[in-house]
Amino acid sequence: MKLDRLMGILTILLQKDRVTAPYLAEKFEVNRRTINRDIDALCMAGIPVVTYQGSGGGISIAEGFKIDQHVLTTGELSGIITALKDIGIDLESYYKEYLTAKIKAINKAIIESNVIEFDYASEKGESHRRIEPYIVTFQWTSWYVFGFCLDRSDWRMFKLNRLWNLNICGCSEKFKMRDIPPEKRDFNSNLTDENKLEALFDKSVKYLLIEAYGNDCYYESDEGLYFEVGYTNRSYIIGWLLGFGDKVKVLSPIDIANEIQNIAKNILLLYTT
Repeated sequence: MKLDRLMGILTILLQKDRVTAPYLAEKFEVNRRTINRDIDALCMAGIPVVTYQGSGGGISIAEGFKIDQHVLTTGELSGIITALKDIGIDLESYYKEYLTAKIKAINKAIIESNVIEFDYASEKGESHRRIEPYIVTFQWTSWYVFGFCLDRSDWRMFKLNRLWNLNICGCSEKFKMRDIPPEKRDFNSNLTDENKLEALFDKSVKYLLIEAYGNDCYYESDEGLYFEVGYTNRSYIIGWLLGFGDKVKVLSPIDIANEIQNIAKNILLLYTT
């Protein structure tokens, strides 16, 4: 999803003084050529991204271009999305009106120090949560709210697409800012870049691989397209692979191959009972 990646790159550039193209390529699981095209797209949208060559070089936002490093206001978000739309990116399937409304409401609660509550769906089931919201952040492919969960007495991240019945609590439930522990500020501390996927794709889906990872992401053999990539998010990569149906076979890691096999068995069972 190009727009998701562009917003993710922008968020990283706002949070870090300078990063390298290989760093971004690794984080977003694409090649350097794709990152270079993304940087060009951000520049076309009017965001002053500067690249530095040589030792100590990298990519950064031009000095003097200021957006709050943690929270994009509704106006700033709208402006960036409009600019990206103007360069030909279809936003309809990515940023529905309800998501913008959530971001606007949560930002308002952050500014006014109001507790928020909502229903939330996760792998463990559905629950009702009350949190002190601190940051709205874009992490890799989704928008999250980060805050102190009053139900768990700990800091938590909640994906905006998984929460509903959002309510801003009244003035009587204002909160005082807590100090965020340093280890909780690193939203990606639990992600690793050491996982490697190896898969064999049918030649008929070559265009989809090129679209997602560039035209040098595979090599072609008589058996098909051999593909190898590092990944950080196991659930994401499994979902991505499932989208290819019977046009891909996972070679390694074996645990992902086994999980996809189990999912396929369950799908078959669902349609034969």
